[in-house]
Amino acid sequence: MAKLIDITGKALSGEWGTDDETGDGIPVLRTTNFTNEGIVNYNDVVTRTITKKNIEEKFLRKGDIIIEKSGGSDKFPVGRVIYFDGKDDTYLFNNFTGLLRVRNQEVWYPRYVFYSLFANYKRGGTRAFENKTTGLHNLKTDDYVSRYEIAETDREKQVLISEKLDKLYGIIQARKQELQKLDELIKARFVEMFGDMYLNTMAWREIHLETMADIVSGITKGRKAAGKKLTKVPYMAVSNVKDGYIDWTTVKTIEATDEEINQYRLLPDDVLMTEGGDPDKLGRGAIIRTPLKNCIHQNHIFRVRLDESHILPDYFAQYLKHQRAKRYFLRCAKQTTGIASINMKQLKALPVLLPPLELQNEFATFVKQVDKSKVAVQKALDNTQLLFDSLMQQYFG
Repeated sequence: MAKLIDITGKALSGEWGTDDETGDGIPVLRTTNFTNEGIVNYNDVVTRTITKKNIEEKFLRKGDIIIEKSGGSDKFPVGRVIYFDGKDDTYLFNNFTGLLRVRNQEVWYPRYVFYSLFANYKRGGTRAFENKTTGLHNLKTDDYVSRYEIAETDREKQVLISEKLDKLYGIIQARKQELQKLDELIKARFVEMFGDMYLNTMAWREIHLETMADIVSGITKGRKAAGKKLTKVPYMAVSNVKDGYIDWTTVKTIEATDEEINQYRLLPDDVLMTEGGDPDKLGRGAIIRTPLKNCIHQNHIFRVRLDESHILPDYFAQYLKHQRAKRYFLRCAKQTTGIASINMKQLKALPVLLPPLELQNEFATFVKQVDKSKVAVQKALDNTQLLFDSLMQQYFG
């Protein structure tokens, strides 16, 4: 893409002023404002008090593409790009990011160039240009931009392609917002029915989880099973258990004995909980509504099978999302190098507030009604995402 993109503009560094706590300074985009969707996250924009003259020359312009130069990881490499939509004409960018400005916009449509770079990042095309030092990941931006090739087509077609992708992208974002609002609806109903869980404003009785649930860890990968008859079965890994839902994107398999399959086989309405991870995700759990045939779970996941004469899965899964449960896990968790974990004993001792079963049933009915709407929205989202991905592959693959 030589001659197509300029790396221009001086990034914001310490010499440019001081942090501004009033919110009246000049806003600065950082890597924390990047998203994996290519849009700017304006929720956490810092402002700076700047005294230098001619600062206007450094402001971002609509159509600028900002690239992440530093701060990536093995899992998420640097090279993410966001498209500046010109929300305000007084934004700067800091020195961990880089500005890519399309040089000849009469020939090249900036939005089209952005989608090309976005597609390249998604397929891992920036990894070859990384420089790793002392555990940090930095993108050799000059090298990347000078060697990157973009599919050539006339500008009118570039605009049509971009508008088609923009329309689909807008639908995707709208569907995601619908799902978020439906989750918020369930959360609001939970508080309405059961009060503030942390303060226990409705004075519900408190019982340890082990008194009303069967809790087991899962199968260990790499265990010795020589000479035994093994059957390949699906299993739930940590990556499948999200905060409130099961991610079916990738389901792995493992070879297990008949005894192990019988011991670890998942049943409908089991609650799966993760043993560890990032502190803010500690103790996350989800109901597995319809397990695959002979599906089991790995040893880093706890299976909680509730006594439904006392506590219902829909109530318990929502309880896990609230501060009373989350703070309990954080208090007792073992934490090393940013990773936190809980053990079986600690999970069994989880204090659970227990409203009357009749009230739990009413909440569960509400959840199932909302879930029907979520299924329809998720299906529409998946179909739109599939079409978007297919077109991205067609245009930029």
